[in-house]
Amino acid sequence: MDESGSRGGEGKPTTFELGILPLRNSVLFPGVIIPLAVGRPKSIRLLEEMVAADRPIAVVAQHKAEVDDPTEEQLFQVGTMARIVKVIKLSRDNYSVIVQGLSRVRILHWQHLEPYHKATFVEIPQEAGRDVELEALFINLRTTAKEVMKLMPEVPNEASNMLETVNEPGQLTDLIASNLEISTAEKQEILEMANVKLRLKRVLGLVSRQLEVLKVSDKIHSQVKEEIDKSQREFYLRQQMKAIKEELGDTDGEATDHDDLLRKLEEADLPEEVEKSARKQFKRLKLMQPASSEYMVTRTYFETLIELPWRVSTKDNLDIEKVETILNEDHYDLEKVKKRIVEYLAVRKLKEDMKGPILCLVGPPGVGKTSLGKSIARAMDRKFFRMSLGGIHDEAEIRGHRRTYVGSLPGRIVAGIKKAGVNNPVFMLDEIDKLGKDFRGDPASALLEVLDPEQNHAFSDHYLELPFDLSKVMFICTANMLDPIPDPLRDRMEILELPGYTRTEKLHIARKFLIPKQLSEHGLSEELLTISDEVVFELIDSYTREAGVRNLERSIAAICRGVAVDVAKDKKEPRTVRKEDIDSFLGAQKFFPEAQLRTRVAGVATGLAWTAAGGDLLFLEATRMPGKGNLVLTGKLGEVMKESAHAALSYVRTYAEPLGIDPGFLREHDIHVHVPAGAIPKDGPSAGVAIFTALLSLLRGVRVRGDVAMTGEITLRGSVLPVGGIKEKVLAAHRAELARVVMPERNRKDLEEIPEEIRKDLEFVFIETVEDILPHVLEAEAAASEGSGAAPMRAGDLGGAAPARPPAETPSEPALGGQSADPDQEEDAEPPLQVR
Repeated sequence: MDESGSRGGEGKPTTFELGILPLRNSVLFPGVIIPLAVGRPKSIRLLEEMVAADRPIAVVAQHKAEVDDPTEEQLFQVGTMARIVKVIKLSRDNYSVIVQGLSRVRILHWQHLEPYHKATFVEIPQEAGRDVELEALFINLRTTAKEVMKLMPEVPNEASNMLETVNEPGQLTDLIASNLEISTAEKQEILEMANVKLRLKRVLGLVSRQLEVLKVSDKIHSQVKEEIDKSQREFYLRQQMKAIKEELGDTDGEATDHDDLLRKLEEADLPEEVEKSARKQFKRLKLMQPASSEYMVTRTYFETLIELPWRVSTKDNLDIEKVETILNEDHYDLEKVKKRIVEYLAVRKLKEDMKGPILCLVGPPGVGKTSLGKSIARAMDRKFFRMSLGGIHDEAEIRGHRRTYVGSLPGRIVAGIKKAGVNNPVFMLDEIDKLGKDFRGDPASALLEVLDPEQNHAFSDHYLELPFDLSKVMFICTANMLDPIPDPLRDRMEILELPGYTRTEKLHIARKFLIPKQLSEHGLSEELLTISDEVVFELIDSYTREAGVRNLERSIAAICRGVAVDVAKDKKEPRTVRKEDIDSFLGAQKFFPEAQLRTRVAGVATGLAWTAAGGDLLFLEATRMPGKGNLVLTGKLGEVMKESAHAALSYVRTYAEPLGIDPGFLREHDIHVHVPAGAIPKDGPSAGVAIFTALLSLLRGVRVRGDVAMTGEITLRGSVLPVGGIKEKVLAAHRAELARVVMPERNRKDLEEIPEEIRKDLEFVFIETVEDILPHVLEAEAAASEGSGAAPMRAGDLGGAAPARPPAETPSEPALGGQSADPDQEEDAEPPLQVR
């Protein structure tokens, strides 16, 4: 068998020994002429020998184009025998070769790989039987190919004429497949199809897909071209109209939109840096098409710059007496806040460039925190803006959105300043303890710069990208609780606590504010409706037991609505609401004195708790049952409160005999301590004294006095440590109509914050150790209060320190109560008992 090929016996296929030219990223089809760039050493050696011998070669595609020297496994098994038409030497190692495909061939076996690839090939016969289906496929393929060429302007007309000259179906498929924009693998798949009918179907499917893609592309191109043409036409017409109006002199009094913006820019008193940025944006704006989306983004930013009050301020009312009068007109009591505002204005009067304070009003709902901000703004003659922070999770709400999309806007801080129209408003950040935090950022961290007088003179908003001075703004924050506020943010604010109102203060507020307001809102007058003080006190004590006055106002509104119904029925005679009439307006009484009822049995003590809504009573119940000496705690208690219960029980067990208790009381019994309202979480150390009293009452079988409430943290040695929230707790005891409050000695100083009228109604007992509490809380020992270790204090005893207790000598057995707390020791920083 020579290299030119030979044929075996009758009917055997033709075989050839051919050198192989590997082909990257393409496939050569029979009947197709293509140019090739040849640069690999083996391929150059092959070309030199085959051209000299005038012999054909085999063109075979590679599996991977990046392989420079493919092996047997890296070449496809089917290729095309080709004739070398022309060779052009471009350089020493670079040839341009034109080859023409002759027929499909398949590798039988390899001869060698050096100096070039060579193998024995067999020709693949074509399976072509002309029938109706094949003719239909042939015609359909030719027609579809012509439609594709029409949608491809870069294809010359000669290509379409060439399709008409091809009469063989197999030749047509090879011609079209070689020019389709498909992958090398798809082309190789078509080359390996010996059956012409199958090849026609495959190529027809690919051409049809190409046709659909071209149709969609052409449609999109037409739409885009129409939009561009329309925009250009509108611009051209506008320019013509402008030129015509100028020629006719018809432009007087018709300033264009850009002229209005330029006039506003000239009138705005902008800082140098801001004006430079605004003029730059104006130049960009004039060059843009109004219909473009970027035009609106740029225009909104430009208008924001010129409308912000960069240098616009209101003049403060520095008449101190007038400010005090206005504050007293709007709010009763709240002396601490009023004093702080007057101090700020007094300093402002002496030093005009003083920075605005950052105040945080903390207190239960309904004490007037939000309305106080409006009153402060009115007293100072400043603009007022309120922003609610409750539920905000996105940092962009504070700092704004970057100008990268059409809907970008400045943050709420800058938007509020813009709406107020001045750079020194009273800006209220309401519910700052309700801020959220999620994947969009931490708004509380974004507020660190806003609420820092040392930084906010150059506040950076993401939308503006220019520093804005917030140092003149008076920020007032409100919160119900301090705990949720992050420490860095809390450190930047001056905390002013509003603990709640007494009965008398609520009466004055109702008389001065609530009743006149509700009469006006319900179309009534003081002649038609009179609400006595007795009725107001009954509403406060029996229907609206709260720290604020919000529910009290609702109750007064309910009475006004009931009277309004009678007036609407033409019953216009004057009416005075009395205590016995309240049921007809508000229904049955809602609150009753519980302390007397709860403490009818031994083992129940009344404690005092601090909550976000003010102080409240907390009942500690203890019972004993057969068991193995376990302590059971229920009532959804926190870890700190559970530890207080264990500490109280340990102290009782340690000093059982001096306390008059059987030392083996736990030998065959369990102790169960429960705090009612079991669905409400409770925590804090200040229930220790009350738990100890409940255990002592249970084990001695002596009831706790029903008019006594107590608070304080207990240690294992019986010392009573100070706690917080004293004012709220005392107000809660007063609302519950109790007579005596027991608290730690080191909380004596906190009574200075209690109103005088409350101190007159309550008796205060101060204790240093738990032994001091016994004569004042148990009924059997109630009469023994005189001469006890801690004398009860009445109103007026605030002056002077408590009498010093002489240090006890250390006996051989521990004394009752253990070591007393050092009066000079720093107060414990643990939070008060909280019911959240």
